[in-house]
Amino acid sequence: MSHDHDDRPQLTAAQAAAVLTPPPGRTGGDLVVESLQGLGATTVFGLPGQHALGMFDALRRSSLRYVGLRVENNAGFAADAYGRITGEVAPLLLSTGPGALTSLAALQEAAAASAPVLAIASQVPTAGLGGGRHGYLHELRDQQASVRDIVKSVHTVRAASQIPSAIAAAWESALTAPHGPVWVEIPQDVLLAETSLPVVSAMDATPRELYPRPELTIAAAHLLSNAERPVIIAGGGVVRSDASGKLRALAERIDAPVVTTFGGKGAFPWEHPLSLRSWLEDRHTTDFLEDADVLLVVGSGLGELSSNYHTFRPRGRVIQIEADAGKLESNHPALGIHSDAREALSDLLEAVERREDPGAAERVRTVLEKVRARIDAQELTLEQQVLAAVRQALPDGSPSFWDMTILSYWAWSAFDARRPNTMHSAQGAGGLGYAFPAAIGAAAADPTTPVLAVSGDGGAMYSLAELATARQYDAPLTWLIVDDGGYGILREYMTDAYGEATGTELARPDFVALAESFGVPAVRTTPDSLAADLTKALAAPGPSVVVLPALLRMFEPTHL
Repeated sequence: MSHDHDDRPQLTAAQAAAVLTPPPGRTGGDLVVESLQGLGATTVFGLPGQHALGMFDALRRSSLRYVGLRVENNAGFAADAYGRITGEVAPLLLSTGPGALTSLAALQEAAAASAPVLAIASQVPTAGLGGGRHGYLHELRDQQASVRDIVKSVHTVRAASQIPSAIAAAWESALTAPHGPVWVEIPQDVLLAETSLPVVSAMDATPRELYPRPELTIAAAHLLSNAERPVIIAGGGVVRSDASGKLRALAERIDAPVVTTFGGKGAFPWEHPLSLRSWLEDRHTTDFLEDADVLLVVGSGLGELSSNYHTFRPRGRVIQIEADAGKLESNHPALGIHSDAREALSDLLEAVERREDPGAAERVRTVLEKVRARIDAQELTLEQQVLAAVRQALPDGSPSFWDMTILSYWAWSAFDARRPNTMHSAQGAGGLGYAFPAAIGAAAADPTTPVLAVSGDGGAMYSLAELATARQYDAPLTWLIVDDGGYGILREYMTDAYGEATGTELARPDFVALAESFGVPAVRTTPDSLAADLTKALAAPGPSVVVLPALLRMFEPTHL
């Protein structure tokens, strides 16, 4: 069998000589970092550990920039944010056992949010693998078993020559729609052993494109073109596939109102006449969506939050475009189209007929007025004032990262992200401690743009160690901590359900003094001075902390 190599890059004489006489002193760890460089990586996150030292020593001989955090879970959150912001693979270097396991909550968030994180973990020496009880430090019977339910794919290495191929396969998996975290595992002795293999050159790990089937596009276009009341729900898949322009063009072509999910914030212009914004936890919005005769759902599985806690019952035809095959029709019967959102919207744009509906914008206005009246009747002026202050202070192009806290729950529904891919939260998996380490990852992705992190005092306690990281790398970020003396949202839930709360009240430090002890400037603010203090902090170089003592309340739920 003959192969045509004409389309492959040819080595120069100097490169060929280097292949034949690779530099001495290289190890399996060098093959790891060379593979990452060959695939285009520039930045890696992580935390060193005994079995992983071969990788970390090799970093010294590479051009990769290393961003080291203080806790593996936080390193995972930073990599997650880097992957979301750049759309590129974010390598995460981990040690064995406790180091690997401590990253799992972050990898769960990356999986839920489709962030392309490439975790490369060490393992005990090869002789200790197989489930025996050898007594190695950090030994687990089956380390991979702990991650298999979380990541997209697992890639094991047992010899040095397997390293480049395993990392390339994992890279391709992470970037194939839907994006997600992947796992590579390499034993300590393989990382430390010297290698005479040639230096790894550029590698191709181009992800497979996911196109819609043409007969499904035709069927969907026919339904939309002939609908009387079409509506679009735009999810995070629209943002991740950079399809917000296609979404807007389609909505305007068929005069369809658009609501964005919390993961899809910024996918559609907030002030557009067809924008229902993001009020999914509102019965007026739910009623409007149920009344659609054709509902186009793009890049969303219509999970708990996007369906007003599963109270949404569509009465019309549902068309669902989703890159994750497992989410197709997982909650509602639909014309399911397994495709990347950008490709499917592009094909739909060509196939639909123009449809004019002069009343669509008026119906949208009516829904938003009902939502506004409902919120206004609850006298939640402090909460709206605080959210407006954050919006006023945050530059349009600055990314923001939101922890699981009451102000974030408001922001999901009421915050204008203004641009796609600028507002991110941990609502995928719902774990605490996401915002601040994620902001560090975003600052690493673009050090020229200030970044905002928003936490409650409870969530902030998960991430305090990373004040040292922010200071060490002089990250341009501001951390807003809303201090209400406990787990505020859980306090509300328990008080509503049981009459009183248990385990929600927290002793906490003087956050201003604590930040300053790390060399990070900090200020205690008020709702009235918040906009000015945040503006000043975001404009200053390096990291900063703004503490807002405030007891915020949630708006009344409509799903109960």
